[in-house]
Amino acid sequence: MGVENVSVIFKLYCLTVMTMVAATYIVALRYTRTITTGEMYFSTTAVCLAEVIKLILSLGILSNESGSPSRLKNIIVEHVFCSPKELLKLSVPSLVYAIQNNMAFLALSNLDAAVYSVTYQLKIPCTALCTVLMLNRSLSRMQWFSVFMLCGGVTLVQWQPAESTKVQVEQNPFVGFIAIAIAVLCSGFAGVYFEKVLKSSDTSLWVRNIQMYLSGILVTLIGVFINDGDHVMEKGFFFGYTPWVCFVVFLASVGGLYTSVVVKYTDNIMKGFSAAAAIVISTVASVILFGLQITFSFTTGAILVCVSIYLYGLPKQDTSKLKTANNTDPASKQKLITV
Repeated sequence: MGVENVSVIFKLYCLTVMTMVAATYIVALRYTRTITTGEMYFSTTAVCLAEVIKLILSLGILSNESGSPSRLKNIIVEHVFCSPKELLKLSVPSLVYAIQNNMAFLALSNLDAAVYSVTYQLKIPCTALCTVLMLNRSLSRMQWFSVFMLCGGVTLVQWQPAESTKVQVEQNPFVGFIAIAIAVLCSGFAGVYFEKVLKSSDTSLWVRNIQMYLSGILVTLIGVFINDGDHVMEKGFFFGYTPWVCFVVFLASVGGLYTSVVVKYTDNIMKGFSAAAAIVISTVASVILFGLQITFSFTTGAILVCVSIYLYGLPKQDTSKLKTANNTDPASKQKLITV
């Protein structure tokens, strides 16, 4: 009984932290792009810095798991310096995630946090499609139904977008929607690709993370040079950084790592509740911080999205007993029915 209670408490803890990190990251990022005073920081440097922090944290976790500095050194040499093919393989999700993270900054510069939270759930059907195509898995009828319901909910949210009255910067909702569409495509593909790489060998998750983050640092540095190279050389890498910006970088770094750790302790239903709760929290925060004016279509669409997330996470019905019953003689069927 005590073990079960501890297990439930730990799952609730995981759910709470996942929800708060997701909601706070979206709201804080939106705040730094639209409300804070002073000159704007370069989003490309924030994405790059987050990759550096992820690498440092992953090295720390792997060091703890390896048990000794010499063992850690051997792992790094074997899987990093002596495995160029593996680094090249992990450079694919690194590039895609870099695009996704930069698109998140662009989207939240043009869309309210609540609208972003709801629309970003399009990653569920995108991930489902990539799972079917890349991992040869199948979806239940309920999951397909929930996917279409989610798309309908997002359509309602975008049909008559909620507006923020306290945002002073110029926004382009169309640009924001295109950015978030690219982000969800990247999220679906990169997530499934990384899962496929993980299952192709018994290499540790943290070793794979280190390989990916090394490539990610290189990719994001190239992005800094291409997009903001002249400005960074003139004003500095950390130009425009405030405590809020540092907080956003921290959430971006820790959020992904934490999610990868706790996902195995929670099921799809709990993750669905976490996503729905994050939508509610970001909506309330948007009303308070950004003066969000909620419309009827937004409310209806958000409710549909939350319900669809829950339905998508429901476990598939086990039809093995039913198939067994259909393949047995009448007497056996009667026995199965009466048991």
